[in-house]
Amino acid sequence: MLNQPAGPTLLGFDVYFVGTLLSLVAAASVILAIYAAVTVRDPMAKRVKALNQRREALKTGIITTNAKKRASVVRRNETTDKLGSVLGAMRVLQDSQLKVIQQKLAQAGIRDKEWAVAVVFARMVAPIVLGGTAALLIYGIDYFPEWSAFKKFMGFAAMLLAGYKGPDIFLQNLITKRTDLIRKGLPDALDLLVICAEAGLTVDAAFDRVARELGRAYPELGDEFSLTSIELSFLTERRQAFENLAYRVNLDAMKGVVTTMIQTERYGTPLASALRVLSAEFRNERMMRAEEKAARLPAIMTVPLILFILPTLFVVILGPAACSIADAFSGGDPHPPK
Repeated sequence: MLNQPAGPTLLGFDVYFVGTLLSLVAAASVILAIYAAVTVRDPMAKRVKALNQRREALKTGIITTNAKKRASVVRRNETTDKLGSVLGAMRVLQDSQLKVIQQKLAQAGIRDKEWAVAVVFARMVAPIVLGGTAALLIYGIDYFPEWSAFKKFMGFAAMLLAGYKGPDIFLQNLITKRTDLIRKGLPDALDLLVICAEAGLTVDAAFDRVARELGRAYPELGDEFSLTSIELSFLTERRQAFENLAYRVNLDAMKGVVTTMIQTERYGTPLASALRVLSAEFRNERMMRAEEKAARLPAIMTVPLILFILPTLFVVILGPAACSIADAFSGGDPHPPK
């Protein structure tokens, strides 16, 4: 016979052993959390340092890069140039298409515009690869013999569609996540801009100050504000720097901020009052979104409540009564003597 555990068991497992294992996992998690909290680093420090170095290089007219970095940049440009020449020879590369993809890359936080050619190339190659693999598995070696003809065709079509839309879906997912993170920090950024404007700072200094203050809480927004501050420092037209900010952020609220900044630069209207109105409006909009999510919560919780919570509740409440009724009908004593 098999040796039975000496202690109490639950579903065939020793309770003491399982409790000890869970305690070890909890202790390791606590140690890992403390280590992560102690060794946390500022996510904006490296970005701001690189952007400041770029600004100084552009001011002096000298771009200083080491040989290794220059070689990697040249190699990447040569690769994208080859892809571009191949796509151009096939007449599938259009300037309007490249501009749209480059804007999406900027909105996703990818600064290198050369990746637009790679996206077009992936959009063309992925359907061939995934569709060929699906055709080989479904029709070639008949890996799913139990599937009907219609189901096989739908599987092949789904793989083709996934290959064609996969790069766009991935890029749009990056844009949506980054836009949501920027939207959360925009009201706080406007409040800090109001404080900086009332303190007498210039616009580029105010953007730089806000980027440094919000870099830890909202690194994406801090990155955009820091880049805007750098562009305000060396671009000949300050309007172009604000338009670049609206170009890189897929957010209507940011476009409103850019329009306000351009109008204040052109007509000399008070910046602090305009930004204060925008900040109050954005905060009200954020509160309305939170209230909308709270109002949708009962409808969203209905399905989990019906599927998971109510059956358990019925078992706990009606289980003893059902057992007593079953014992009564079977002729057994519901309360046998001890």
